[in-house]
Amino acid sequence: MKVHVHVSLKPGVLDPQGRAIHHALEGLGFTGVNDVRAGRLIELDVDDAVSDAALEEMCSKLLANMVIENFRIEKVGEKETA
Repeated sequence: MKVHVHVSLKPGVLDPQGRAIHHALEGLGFTGVNDVRAGRLIELDVDDAVSDAALEEMCSKLLANMVIENFRIEKVGEKETA
């Protein structure tokens, strides 16, 4: 099964990458963008037997820094077979 883990900074945590992206967008002439928060996407290909609890534990122990980041797990679908 394909699983996407979306990791983002918690509200109130400074986001220098997001600020740089926002500044660059303004420099390119784009208007109307009020704020930018950058995050990351981690894609896992796991066996169907991997439990939701195990996915949560992977995220909280390794994939996200729980002090400053939140995560969201999204099950995308079945494995692709060749």
